[in-house]
Amino acid sequence: MNDISMMSAETLLVEYRRHALSPRECMEAVLERIQQFDPLVNCMCSFHADMALQAARESEQRWMRGEPLGLLDGVPVSVKDLIDVQGFPTRYGSLTSPDTLQRSDAPAVSHLRRAGALLFGKTTTSEYGNKIVTDSPLTGITRNPWDRRVTPGGSSGGSSVAVALGMGPLSLATDGGGSIRVPACWSGVVGFKPTLDLVPTGVAGSWTRLSTLGPIARNVRDAALMLSVASGAHDPLRSESVRPVDYRIGLEDGVAGLRVAYCPGIAGVTVDPMVAASVAQAADVFEALGAHVEQVDVKPLANYLDSRMHAIQWSVFFAQRACAMSEAQRAQLDSDVQVLVESGLQVTAPELAGALRARHLLGVEMAAFFERYDLLVTPVFHCGPLPVPGLPKTLLTAPQQTSWCNQTGLPAASVPCGLPGGLPTGVQIVGRLHADALVLRAARAYESARGAFPTARLLQGEHAVATEVTS
Repeated sequence: MNDISMMSAETLLVEYRRHALSPRECMEAVLERIQQFDPLVNCMCSFHADMALQAARESEQRWMRGEPLGLLDGVPVSVKDLIDVQGFPTRYGSLTSPDTLQRSDAPAVSHLRRAGALLFGKTTTSEYGNKIVTDSPLTGITRNPWDRRVTPGGSSGGSSVAVALGMGPLSLATDGGGSIRVPACWSGVVGFKPTLDLVPTGVAGSWTRLSTLGPIARNVRDAALMLSVASGAHDPLRSESVRPVDYRIGLEDGVAGLRVAYCPGIAGVTVDPMVAASVAQAADVFEALGAHVEQVDVKPLANYLDSRMHAIQWSVFFAQRACAMSEAQRAQLDSDVQVLVESGLQVTAPELAGALRARHLLGVEMAAFFERYDLLVTPVFHCGPLPVPGLPKTLLTAPQQTSWCNQTGLPAASVPCGLPGGLPTGVQIVGRLHADALVLRAARAYESARGAFPTARLLQGEHAVATEVTS
């Protein structure tokens, strides 16, 4: 039998149905992976083995009776520590947050729980999800599963690393500017940022109005499965008027005949040649699959970086959050967060209004763009993973290739497309608003044509780098 901890969620469910594998055995395998690899990469900030095993035993009994709760019964799922999970603290990667156990789940977590998911632990994040690397004053540095000397990306780096290393096939993460797609890209896994509000954030998760909850998985079919549940349409407690959506339906329909725009890099961004070559090869795959691929400059994005719309909104949101803190708490914040706060405090009302207007205009212009094209293909990030610790000042701004999708609310996927320099990179596939199923379908078509992607280097037994780097 294949390694249980690296089985897809879909495979696990098939094995449970056949009574060839039990959720308890799966959960035990995941916990073993945590013990083996988390000391090396620091991706889990909390987990409850006893609670997880008890939930797995209950799931096992349901499967033995032939009465699974829902689409994810017995599947281990981790949750990024910006999202409430009952029985766990939500620390936001911050020393300013209490370790109080949450009494209830965030809405999307409730959907997962009622579908039978085994919610076993929380994954690391940068403080309040503030940047594209995953380090924080509370949990320290999270490291890349391919090379511990570099970052897995952020702010959902803990989720991407956990999935890459077999600590559950699925993780629920957040994306406010690229926080699902960048770590998926640099960790060699699949990340999907849905259309804004497709997955409910709840009150606590909506403070930036840019962030979207979505899945990180090892393959597109699993991401589609998780999205089907997290969006809530399959929740038995939802109104009967809500039509269930299974994003796996039509997933294998391919891309023949679709109009695909390929943009090697948005204006003002210099893409590393090796990354560019990997993404160009991915664009060629779409053409070979029958799509009509056209290389374009995305004109609505020509002035995106100069507009600073994302940077202005992001800093104001952090300043607003910090205003509710005491001086002692603010002194405990990550220095990068403190810079964001100070920047946000300097933004004037007309500047913020201008950023919001620019956001609206970009949304209108991109809607017109997607009248001409069905999909847009770009790099996820312009370079490979960065050394840890730290983040160059030039990259403290919004992620250039991804954050515009948050401004427009568009769905976007990151799918592994190569190993330039020996480290993963990803192709970004973007669609019009509410075309989540189409984006996933295109991601699956590319994934199928690409073939199996290598497992993370730590799983290949290459521990030399791991043992040379201290935590």
